Amino acid sequence: MSRAEQPSRRADQLSDRTDQPSRRTLLAAAVVAAVAGGAAPAVAEAAVPTEPAGRDAAPGTAPGRAPEAGPGAAPDRPVEYHSWTTYTDWRSGTAAGTRAVAGARPGLVLAAPAGTTDYTDPHTGTTAAWEYATWASPVHRFAVPATEAIASWNAGTPAGTWLQVELKAGYSDGTDTPWYVMGRWAAGDQDIKRTSVDGQTDGRSTVWTDTLAVDDAATGLRLTSYRLRLTLHRRPGTKLTPTVWRVGATGSDVPDRFTVPASVPGLAQELVVPRYSQEIHAGQYPEYDNGGEAWCSPTSSQMIIEYWGGRLTPEQLAWVDPAYADPQVCHAARHTFDHQYDGCGNWPFNAAYAATFDGLQGVVTRLGSLTDLETLIAAGIPAITSQSFLKEELTGAGYGTSGHLMTVIGFTADGDVIANDPASPSDPAVRRVYRRREFENIWLRTKRYNASGKVASGTGGVCYLYFPARPSALQRRALAAVGVR
Repeated sequence: MSRAEQPSRRADQLSDRTDQPSRRTLLAAAVVAAVAGGAAPAVAEAAVPTEPAGRDAAPGTAPGRAPEAGPGAAPDRPVEYHSWTTYTDWRSGTAAGTRAVAGARPGLVLAAPAGTTDYTDPHTGTTAAWEYATWASPVHRFAVPATEAIASWNAGTPAGTWLQVELKAGYSDGTDTPWYVMGRWAAGDQDIKRTSVDGQTDGRSTVWTDTLAVDDAATGLRLTSYRLRLTLHRRPGTKLTPTVWRVGATGSDVPDRFTVPASVPGLAQELVVPRYSQEIHAGQYPEYDNGGEAWCSPTSSQMIIEYWGGRLTPEQLAWVDPAYADPQVCHAARHTFDHQYDGCGNWPFNAAYAATFDGLQGVVTRLGSLTDLETLIAAGIPAITSQSFLKEELTGAGYGTSGHLMTVIGFTADGDVIANDPASPSDPAVRRVYRRREFENIWLRTKRYNASGKVASGTGGVCYLYFPARPSALQRRALAAVGVR
């Protein structure tokens, strides 16, 4: 089974431009100014100040759905994202050796180890001892019972440290899943090899790389609640510690659909986002998913990181061959690579990489409409979207794919989508304009026909959102409107 056809609706497998699942993945100074109270990133066009009559999806609602109900009513969304980020959050739950720290960016650190454990890295065979401490969140009940859950986190892991993220969900029949490992992660790759964990199932749900999915949604079984558990590790005898600033999960029950209702354009605005091509890196560092042809996810991530002002130092880039253009893209590929998945398209690993840049945070969620993207763009927040399509389904792309990530940076006066598409032959060619109706359908659907005429999966609106650790009031309102707080 190709990754793009797993129950998790993954869409991160390169199809050699013809949607063949045998090929590898095609995934792929504003933060400082924002944190310091300086200028926001540049905007190319002024926003349309009013919403046209007849718009059928208010901000924060899925296309074709009624606007959200008034205060106190349950939101009409098949997606919910919830996170722990505040000092009070970190003091809640159950801690064994961890401690909450206050400040401008509250977090969780390893204070006194709860014990020592041996970890054998499956990708190197090396066994080492690690001190550890744990924190488990309170139980969170989904606003909408879910068929899938995706955890994501933001953390710093200095050399000699790493962390593990686990999720335990409650089923609608009153039973629980086991604790599932959603990732073993470090910002670098010298202590452990960053990895997802295969083979996790209880016969009713399964972890597919980074997504926990109910095996058979048709039975009516749903995930109704969950807890997250963090295990922080450090070299024995040191005072080192990871610091976790955000951990959360997106739960969703997006209905199966080959098409989605058309939305009505409501914004004409374009953000000035750096343009990077993954294709100019073809063949470079093949140990990371066969090189640049499969780097759409890290290339897209690097574009938005630099939009917010994130920069890599010459020292950080010293390992890259100086003959290679845009060495930061090579760096992003290395630092998002999942050694089990054998690719750079692990969604939470990309969000976690973004958050290693000072003053930046990232989440993985699902959005419900292009209206949601318009809400974000109006606040200066670009988004990375995941989609699958045949060549003829996206006019102007020139390829078909069973999974591809690109960056949405704005909308034309006609409502068409302006995207930085890394599957382009050069950096200047990255900016594309795609037809609104085509784009929204390939992004939001959950079912599609592949090049062989067989039913395959779509992501149902998956996206990465990267934004300042201290967002402006406008940015906070936009994020809240799409369910991110």
